[in-house]
Amino acid sequence: MAFLLKGAHVVDPANGLDGIMDVKVDGERIVEVGENLSADACEVIELSGKYLVPGLVDMHVHLREPGYEHKGTIESETRAAAKGGMTGVCSMPNTDPVTDNGTVVEYVKSVAAREGHCRVFPAGACSKGLKGEILSEMGDMVAHGAVAFTDDGRGVQGAGMMRRCMDYGKMFNKTFMSHAQDEDLVGEGQVNEGVCSTRLGLLGWPAEGEEIQIARDIALARLTGAKLHIQHISTARGVELVRAAKAEGLPVTCEATPHHMFLTEDAITGTYDTRLKVNPPLRTAADAEAVIAGVVDGTVDAIVTDHAPHAAWEKSREFELAPFGMTGIEASLALVLTNLVAKGTIDYGRMVELMSINPRRILGLEPVGVVAGSLADLTVFNPACSWTVGEDGYESKADNCGFDGCAVTGRATDVFVGGKQTLRDGVVL
Repeated sequence: MAFLLKGAHVVDPANGLDGIMDVKVDGERIVEVGENLSADACEVIELSGKYLVPGLVDMHVHLREPGYEHKGTIESETRAAAKGGMTGVCSMPNTDPVTDNGTVVEYVKSVAAREGHCRVFPAGACSKGLKGEILSEMGDMVAHGAVAFTDDGRGVQGAGMMRRCMDYGKMFNKTFMSHAQDEDLVGEGQVNEGVCSTRLGLLGWPAEGEEIQIARDIALARLTGAKLHIQHISTARGVELVRAAKAEGLPVTCEATPHHMFLTEDAITGTYDTRLKVNPPLRTAADAEAVIAGVVDGTVDAIVTDHAPHAAWEKSREFELAPFGMTGIEASLALVLTNLVAKGTIDYGRMVELMSINPRRILGLEPVGVVAGSLADLTVFNPACSWTVGEDGYESKADNCGFDGCAVTGRATDVFVGGKQTLRDGVVL
């Protein structure tokens, strides 16, 4: 079917676009971009007052399937992604069985093709079973479509093992995504070590438990020449380490989440709200400010959610027994628009770089732009729509969103994936 997306404010910094224009889509690709385009044989969708950008990609998402369908499924969590304006997600490998071979990669891709509401780009594990002992079947996974390697959830603990992963895996020209967590130092830590852990009487998780592995993996990237991506960076020193690595010319990138920018350890009160128990933990206000500064100056390459659905009963336990992680993919665009764009901290072009262009580049995906010939992966949002997170429930199977009840402005209204509409007027199709 052909669509004429009419009168939207198009923002695509990679192609120098920032203005009101029409976009014509026929099949899976854009065929024309310009002013006052002909509507012949097209379904016209009026987008006056809305923004149209290259389709958003969240490169850090837990879909939970296979193995943890009581938390979420590929169908439910890609539905949540579409609701949040995403045209694609990178799925993490800490499933059951672990995504450490081509068979599981193929399973994720096939279920996503059959039931998904956006594209799914599977990441494969660095080590078999995420145990950090034996190399995963990297070549097999790449052959079946894995886009990156990571032991997300705990990280590769041994420096020698991480080097072997990088030395072997770099032949596939994929990025190694590092979950920076020194388990020997972090131990059973629950919240940021310092004022928060003392006030709440919980075991502390020192910032150094993250920073030591960031420094280690940057050194290994220097040693091996492999591409390194630091996941969910949360500390000021961590940001500085990445900044220095980039200044040195190393192939190092990093990502940040809305909760590590817009929430701090102070949000965890005597109610012990387990929705705010995340890995790495919420840090200090100074750390959050440093992460935002990294977003502004280009040190941080991507904004992701680390969307982590859990069953209600799992999060209803005592704080120290509840699992780490919060959902957030349905609110991330709104949170960025509200807390960064509307305040003038970044502009729409930088937002598109962080949430669309750079994630594709880091994962080695086909670039998408608002130009003739490009895949028609497009996100449309209304910047003036005010709403409250969670007020109408969630498309995700889970509701452990740490931003529940927050007032935000800006919301996805329409999403196209390969020319197929997956979100229309805010309703997932």
